[in-house]
Amino acid sequence: MSLSVSYDENNIFAKILRGEIPNSTVYEDEEVLCFMDLFPQAPGHCLIIPKKEKATNFLTATPETLTILMERSQKIARAVVKALKPDGFRIIQFNGTAAGQTVFHLHFHILPIYENHPLKPHGSKPADLDELSHLAQKIAAAIE
Repeated sequence: MSLSVSYDENNIFAKILRGEIPNSTVYEDEEVLCFMDLFPQAPGHCLIIPKKEKATNFLTATPETLTILMERSQKIARAVVKALKPDGFRIIQFNGTAAGQTVFHLHFHILPIYENHPLKPHGSKPADLDELSHLAQKIAAAIE
């Protein structure tokens, strides 16, 4: 059952945190890292992950980590809205393979929604890295 999977130190997010895989960082502090999703469903799709806790999903995280992630998700979502002017946004969090989770390191998606622009399927096509970098810089500049 994927809800009770052990934490894998070699998951892609752990490798990003160790600097083994590059990313387009939007925001980083002592507790979290926010970066652009390499397979975005819409322009500005970000991921936010805890840096210290090795939780695989929502159920294995401490309340303290969840509080930090929610506070930072709100901060980043405000910047996404300010920088990219979407018509709306979603905060999404998948738990277990059956729910669509593909990386077993707790993470939240911040997904801008644009009217008349359908979302791409989750995990479909990789984005242009220069475009991701540009969007990351634009969102980062809007963080207050």
